[in-house]
Amino acid sequence: MSKGKETPRQKMIGMMYLILTAMLALNVSKEAIEAFKKVDMSLTKTIANYIKKNDITYAAFDVAAAENPEKAGKWKTKAYDVKARANEIYNYIQDLKVEIVTKTEGEDSEALLPDNQIDVTKIKKIDQNNVPSEVLIGANQGGKANDLKALMEDYRGYLVETLEGKDLAAEQSILDILNTDDPKNLGGTGTEPWVTGTFQTLPLIAVITILSKMQVDVRNAETDVLNFLYTQIEAGSFKFNRIIPTVIPNSTYIMQGNEYEAQVFVAATDTTQDMEILVGPHSAKTNADGTISYEMTGDFTKLPIDESGVGIYRVRPGSIGEKAWGGIIKMKAPDGTMRSYDFNSKYSVGMPNVVVSPTAMNVLYQGIQNPMDVSVPGVGSDKLTVRMTNGDLKRGKYKNYRGDWLAQPRTVGENAQIIVSANINGKVQSFPPVEFRVRRLPDPEARFANMKEGNVLRSVASAQQVVTAVRENFEFDLTYTVTGFTVSVNDKGFEITAESNNNRITDKQKGLISNLKAGQKLIIEKIKAVGPDGRTRDLNPIILKIN
Repeated sequence: MSKGKETPRQKMIGMMYLILTAMLALNVSKEAIEAFKKVDMSLTKTIANYIKKNDITYAAFDVAAAENPEKAGKWKTKAYDVKARANEIYNYIQDLKVEIVTKTEGEDSEALLPDNQIDVTKIKKIDQNNVPSEVLIGANQGGKANDLKALMEDYRGYLVETLEGKDLAAEQSILDILNTDDPKNLGGTGTEPWVTGTFQTLPLIAVITILSKMQVDVRNAETDVLNFLYTQIEAGSFKFNRIIPTVIPNSTYIMQGNEYEAQVFVAATDTTQDMEILVGPHSAKTNADGTISYEMTGDFTKLPIDESGVGIYRVRPGSIGEKAWGGIIKMKAPDGTMRSYDFNSKYSVGMPNVVVSPTAMNVLYQGIQNPMDVSVPGVGSDKLTVRMTNGDLKRGKYKNYRGDWLAQPRTVGENAQIIVSANINGKVQSFPPVEFRVRRLPDPEARFANMKEGNVLRSVASAQQVVTAVRENFEFDLTYTVTGFTVSVNDKGFEITAESNNNRITDKQKGLISNLKAGQKLIIEKIKAVGPDGRTRDLNPIILKIN
């Protein structure tokens, strides 16, 4: 740990580490080796504290860079470079610890935890000293501790270079805690290589503890440099005089079974500073120093700003669907220059509607395209996925009927299901299928002079040209075509017939109708018609009495 910056806890850990190392050199009892577990656990807690502290600093860099990208941007970049280098060597050391425990106790060791972690209290072979030397030193002095040393030296040089000679205390601290100089040998007559001097013949738990201490040193050095980098941007930070609690939900419409999610945070503003919020098309431009500025590129609206420094955006959309909007916020920085920040957002506009489902009458008719309205309240139609069993479903309109889907079932007697799923805030939500019974289209009724029975004037009957088929009081406006029929009359006790092979009355049939007298019957029978489903139907006869 760095000189002049150690807490009492860190000093205690360091002292325990030195004492236990000396005891190991004297080949003391297993109880002394066991004490290394406590030291390692303390080191692990210290590492966790450094990580939390550094994460807070990185978050501060994010805020500063957002507020003033020109001044804070480059320091944030350097800070995250430090983070990447620190993580690289920290993770390498952690991999060494895991490798040593794995080779010593096997992959099923209880000490090996998820996420590449180790529980030293569960290591059983704590005094094993062959495997650590094998991994770190190697038979021909080519172990992985050589790579570790190279990484430590490279990391140390990088951090010192990052300080740019502007913080001598931090620089000396880094040189001390990341020191890899060859130590003196036991006789004090010379030195021995850092690799063997650090790890030679030590028991497993001692090696794990030493590696943990190195991880503490890595995070400690990271902290020193982060603190230096952050001081370089403090003068350029924005100052705020108002904190606004803010809640941004992922959606204001939540379906049962879904999660409600919202971001809760505080937003800061300076009510003494003029600010402009412009809504409209805008573009980004990269400046010479690498920062990005924004400017409006077309017609825009300037939002009114209330007393709390919040802009108010109001719009009355004229159509349904997803709407995107955005713009830029202009603010004056502490150095007097104008800063611009872009923002973008979306919202969905749905059709006002009420859903009424006649569950006892859910019927689809075979052979035709049944218009269907499929919607999920609060979700745009472009976010829906709809499919159908026992039939085909496609987008489309049917005449003037409501609905943007056309369902055409296949098999009569087998129910069809409409299955809907919706993409809601990036997650796919499936809904229970809706079942429909599948029926054949009902038969139409034949008409002659728009009649199916009753009395008809001979003049009216003689004037008719066709026989028609209609289906009255039905849900759909369907067209049926008569494909044939027979006209039958009784003349002096004899039945006389004439056939037509389409819907038109033939000349022979017209002659029979014109010769009818009052009181005689006109019978039109054997009527066949084809509907939109392509099926040929036999219709009931038409029986009329001539007046």
